[in-house]
Amino acid sequence: MTIGSNFNYPADIAAQRQRSKRSPKSKWRGRFPNPPDLCFDYRALVELDGGIARATENDHKICIIGAGITGLTAARELYRCGFTHITLLEKSKRIGGRHLTVLGNYNSNNIGRPPFEMGAMRMPFFNRSDEHPKEGRSLMAYYANEFNLLSTNFPNPGSPWVKSTGIYLREGRVDNATQPTMLIWRNESGTTSPPGDEIGKVYAKWKAFAERLTQKVEQFYGNDQWENLWNSIVERYESISFRDLVKMPAITDWNMERPGDFGGMGMTAQESAIFYAIGIGDGSWGAFYDICSLYPLRTAIFGFSSHLQLIHGRIRPDNSVLDSPYLHSAAVFDSRGLRFNKPNYIGLAALAECLLFMQHTENEKSLYDHLRESENGLLTDSTVTKLTKLPNNKIRVSYDWKSSSESDIEKHNKDFDSVIMTLPSWLIETQIRLENFDQDMLPFDTINAYKTAHWETSCKIYAPLKKSLLSKDTKIPQVIISDSFIHDTYMYRYNENTTYDCILLSYTWEDDATKLSLFDNKDLVRRCIDELDRILMNSENIKEKISPYIGHEQAVVQRWIADKNSLGCAKLYRPGTYYEAVSLMKYNRDFSHKSGLYLCGESFSVDAGWTEPCFRGAVDAVINICNKTKANFNGGFTMQDYPEYSTKY
Repeated sequence: MTIGSNFNYPADIAAQRQRSKRSPKSKWRGRFPNPPDLCFDYRALVELDGGIARATENDHKICIIGAGITGLTAARELYRCGFTHITLLEKSKRIGGRHLTVLGNYNSNNIGRPPFEMGAMRMPFFNRSDEHPKEGRSLMAYYANEFNLLSTNFPNPGSPWVKSTGIYLREGRVDNATQPTMLIWRNESGTTSPPGDEIGKVYAKWKAFAERLTQKVEQFYGNDQWENLWNSIVERYESISFRDLVKMPAITDWNMERPGDFGGMGMTAQESAIFYAIGIGDGSWGAFYDICSLYPLRTAIFGFSSHLQLIHGRIRPDNSVLDSPYLHSAAVFDSRGLRFNKPNYIGLAALAECLLFMQHTENEKSLYDHLRESENGLLTDSTVTKLTKLPNNKIRVSYDWKSSSESDIEKHNKDFDSVIMTLPSWLIETQIRLENFDQDMLPFDTINAYKTAHWETSCKIYAPLKKSLLSKDTKIPQVIISDSFIHDTYMYRYNENTTYDCILLSYTWEDDATKLSLFDNKDLVRRCIDELDRILMNSENIKEKISPYIGHEQAVVQRWIADKNSLGCAKLYRPGTYYEAVSLMKYNRDFSHKSGLYLCGESFSVDAGWTEPCFRGAVDAVINICNKTKANFNGGFTMQDYPEYSTKY
């Protein structure tokens, strides 16, 4: 099971529970499914009329480093609160960060081409199974509703949204097959187990463990006993790798005297090898085998894998784009006239574009129009090089403007009251000097936690696919999962009105992605297509090539570890480092009122590779800035309503 493939059980059992009206005491409590830290309903606060709060120190100067989803969300919500002295610095010449929707060959917007999601691509809304995704109690659901973003069920391996999933393991010799065979999994009902005796045993052991844990989590989530149960689960599993959890003996009954102990999956070495390679038939979990077991548990059990959505953008079902700000502009420019990626409102990139360009009711102008009024409002191609804590308690931000052009670089400094850092943590260590922040402001433990964080590699290879493949009756499965170097291959139709469909030729993580660094992009595309042909032709029940359907020359490759603005695709944590990761999420509450520095986003979260922690981290920074500046919170919210992260030292 690929991290992110459908596991709807958490949303299913949540839908079965009888709902009661929330009491004032539980107004701000989260509801299941949702992330376990914190058990707080961020949507309830952000969707209030007037936003989070009303600023009282309107002249408070705020710098936000990074115009990805985290930085854009923080800027938008601060602006809604009435903070007007905002500077947004972006190193690249585009907004959106690891939300990278490619139109044509890296945004050459070829007519008829579907968008390729080279970064994040499938979004959890944390809705129950009896709800529309936009009714989910998440910030993703809130913003998708706010911006009128169209979404559909993502065609995950083994899900009802694909015609069939092909499983090719051990050169087609699963279950001691006499001839090389691709197992075919059809799951129209959503309840059909994957085929094959060996994979069936793996599936049954995973399902028994996951459902036992989910049932208990759902029972306690949001009540007064939840934090204690979650802390017990953390204590039990935070020092255990996922590899060890898979082999750990299973238990049949939960014991209240050991509330955090749900045993393991009880797989044999051979079953573990299958789980490593192709999960329960819907993709490898191998990239996550040696990280802390809490990461895959959090992902599967708390709704990150339920009812995942493909974001089409601000478009109608016929693929026409809704009328939107700057949609028809030839170009858009930052505060000093540098050009950056114009909004198309197509695909997941539409989310970042809406955060910047769409107006909200609290302000007369959009965030973009407001920032453009200042020479220092929105600056792209600007690399921050140093943060200096000054004796007057301000922070001096030093940055290189026009940083991509060595001959035209200009060095600038500007002082701020608060600085929000949203960068991947490896970029902070390698590119930004932090000066004069003492141990009461930035402890060595905090610095060490983000310096030693583990960032995963990832490689995605997309190409256009002739519509005839998915339209006609062919033996080739819509999704192919293998233990070959290509691993996961997805084919899907973005829209009936595009000239082509999409094929994600290869989707790999960690060591499997690192292997591919040997080849240049053109050679890698060729090798992936050749390998798909080999697998299909070797399978006695297929014997058909896929290469005639693929647009070889129009393929696009994204290697996130080689992207100088990211240095990785997702921040994870190894066994025994979970509390260090949580300490980064606590930083804003514990130290930012002294340092003026705020750390937020997926880089400072324990839910790597997702958009929700970007939103939540941004809103957390806004809450703490509002508290520091004595802003008036809306909706009766107080900091006493905001739970605190629990860590063990």
